[in-house]
Amino acid sequence: MKHFKNMRNPVLPLDIHVPDSEAHVMPDGKLYIYGSFDDREDVFCSEKYHVVSTPDLENWTIHDVSLTGQQIPWFNNPDAPKYPGIDWARPTPFIQKMLAAAAGNGDDMKEKFEKESEEEKPALLFAPDCLERDGKYYLYFCMPDDSEGVAVSDRPEGPFTDPIQLPCGGIDPAIFIDDDGQAYYYWGQLFSHGVKMNPDMRSFDPKEIKDDLVTEEEHFFHEGSSMRKIGDTYYYVYADMERGKPTALGYSTSQSPLGPFTYQGIIIDNDGCDPASWNNHGSIECVNGQWYVFYHRCSRGVQQHRRLCIEPITINPDGMIGEVKMTSQGVGKPFAPGETLFGYQACGLKGTVYIGLDETFGEKLMNISSGDEVIFRYVQNDTDWSEITMTCAGSGKLQIMLYGIVVGNIEITGESGKNQTVSAKILAPAGETELMLKAEASDGLEIMEIVLK
Repeated sequence: MKHFKNMRNPVLPLDIHVPDSEAHVMPDGKLYIYGSFDDREDVFCSEKYHVVSTPDLENWTIHDVSLTGQQIPWFNNPDAPKYPGIDWARPTPFIQKMLAAAAGNGDDMKEKFEKESEEEKPALLFAPDCLERDGKYYLYFCMPDDSEGVAVSDRPEGPFTDPIQLPCGGIDPAIFIDDDGQAYYYWGQLFSHGVKMNPDMRSFDPKEIKDDLVTEEEHFFHEGSSMRKIGDTYYYVYADMERGKPTALGYSTSQSPLGPFTYQGIIIDNDGCDPASWNNHGSIECVNGQWYVFYHRCSRGVQQHRRLCIEPITINPDGMIGEVKMTSQGVGKPFAPGETLFGYQACGLKGTVYIGLDETFGEKLMNISSGDEVIFRYVQNDTDWSEITMTCAGSGKLQIMLYGIVVGNIEITGESGKNQTVSAKILAPAGETELMLKAEASDGLEIMEIVLK
């Protein structure tokens, strides 16, 4: 178990990567985050879960392992029931592109996928969800063989035991309990599915499954189901690929938990968090009267190493949710004059730059090329801005931009791999703004810390 304090993005310590975040306020009043756990270099997720909790969005606890893939008795068991995931008989535009790209390389994607599905795999645990009923906590999970299951605990943080397989196949389960006490289960990729749960929360009638609640072609659905109810409206939140890849969280609404659903738009898009940014998966939750979106951003120039981030959102009077930008400040106030902005807190990257490892600072901005842009949102000053100080290595030249205009320049004349502190004068009026650094030149330039005054 690990305790820490933070109100900035990313939320968790740099060595803890919890993506696919389902956030729920549980009966004890605390907020609990259920997500995958990235700790491998080659694939998403790992063979374990850690639950994260907080009473106030500032004081956080990373709990001990709550479930492992080795606890799942049917995984890699040839005698266990098999349920298909992707429906190859209905290739969506996304699948068609995959098949065409593979065919161009001389591969049969469908044959390759089906062959891989028969091979023994590591016992990875993909995106989960969890809810409480009658003092028990039910954790729903999925694995790389398209199997899905549920385990139970007496505590929201686990450990979860007695896993049983559910009669469906796919990924990214979601659980929802309506006002009348009826529970619903959702899952799927490219086409989503939903069904009423039995009162035991551990079974349902496969004959009652409703398919195509939201789809790629009609709702830009990719994966990552999550359901909430606000007033009389049901909000289906998911990884949205309206912009070409599933980096956004979008949503569709309905007056019924099983649809029909109408596409409404995007809540947040993590495209630009890293050159390799590919997917998103998260949820919305109301905490002490304020709604938030919980999502992830990747790092280190790869699709993995995804980290938990949070932004406040607004439910408008008409029920719509306006799109919000990724920020560095997260649920806290804007960064104040003299407060350190760490390189890894950058919320927008353009070009080759990414957030990578650093022995001293944990992580840093690196691989910077001329023309790259780095954004921090937001900073605020009650008096005029006058100075920027930066801890960095290498050499280069940066434009300093506030309010979208150049307010100064800083030149770094150091050696690659050797840290130094440099300062420069800037001139800008008081107020709240984003900070942008634009590289005009770079030779091994790396940025660890920034302070504005």
